[in-house]
Order: sequence, then C-alpha cells, then structure tokens
Amino acid sequence: MQTFFTSLTGQIVTALAALLGLLAIAGVTRKQDRNSVKAMVVSAICIALAMALSYVRVFRMPFGGSVTLFSMLFIVLIGYWYGTAQGILAGVTYGLLQLIADPYVVHPIQLLLDYPLAFGMLGLSGLVGRRPGGLYMGVIVGMLGRFLMHVLSGLAFFAMYTPEGWNPLAYSVVYNISYLGVEGMFTLLLLTVPQLKVAINRVRVAA
Repeated sequence: MQTFFTSLTGQIVTALAALLGLLAIAGVTRKQDRNSVKAMVVSAICIALAMALSYVRVFRMPFGGSVTLFSMLFIVLIGYWYGTAQGILAGVTYGLLQLIADPYVVHPIQLLLDYPLAFGMLGLSGLVGRRPGGLYMGVIVGMLGRFLMHVLSGLAFFAMYTPEGWNPLAYSVVYNISYLGVEGMFTLLLLTVPQLKVAINRVRVAA
C-alpha cells in the first residue's frame, strides 16, 4: 500500500477524494447558498494554511508524527466556526492531503486511523464551540480525538517497535503524547494572545 500511495495513480485518487470532501463541506452547511460557498472557501484557505504550516516542523518522530507550527489549529477553527460536521469533513480532507504529502502506510486500517480519522477528529471542536471557553475546549477535544486514533493505530500496528520492558499501550500513549501534547500546549498558549482571539471570534460572527 505504501507503494500505491506514493505512486502518481495513488496520489490522483487521494486528491480526488480530498476534493470531494471539500465540496461536501458546502453540502452540509444548512444555510443560504452564499454561506455554503463561504464555508467551503474559508475551509479551503484554512486547509491550505494547515498544509503549509505542517511542513514547518519543530521536530519529527521516527515512526510518524511531528510538532508543527500550529497546523492543527486551522482545522480546529473550521469546526469552531462552522460546526462539527464541517470540521470533521475538513479534517478528513486535510488527512487525505497529508497522505499524499507524507504517506506512511502499513495496513488499510492503520491508514484510516492515522490519516482521515485522526485528522477528522480535530473537527470535534464543533461539539463544544458554543460553550464558555469553547475555543480552548475545542483545541483540547479535537487533539484528544486525534490522540486516541493514533494510540489505537500504534497499539495495533506499531507494537513491534515497543522497547523491551514497555507495555505496548503505554508506549503508544507516551509516543503520541510526546508530540501532540507539545503542539497542543503551544497552541493553547498562542490562543491567549488577545488580538488573535478577537480576530478568530470576528470570523465566527461573520460565519
């Protein structure tokens, strides 16, 4: 499967699936057509920014995963602005694009867990977006969802890399929290900047 997803055919198929995911964001927006298009355009911009920032890596883990320059925040924001369904679709789309850019595939289920499902979980920010402190809670909920998918993938498919003396579940938890936890903390610190919070909430009002 690794060979397929690094081939031109595999990349074209994955890119078409990502495009369908982006179009679906407009389809699930239950508002006027103009707002549906706006949701799709804003989501496309956020996904593009997330992709660009995903290449700015503070450090990278040996078996996948890295601390990036706030790339996950832009997917979380789509859920925060437009709701859970749109956020999950945006995350799935982003995950498929990550599969094109940097595939690491050992099994079909691992592919689903580590790419579309893991990044799709970032859209769960929409579940808490209307609550007090919803922006911060959205980051935490979204990243916890992604963390769970990667832990399951690590437990099922990367247990062979568990160091001697470690429990596979414990190793998967520590491995994934070592980078997701760091980026999560950096993201939460970034959101304490007043000007940024104001800008994010202005977009939400317009959405």
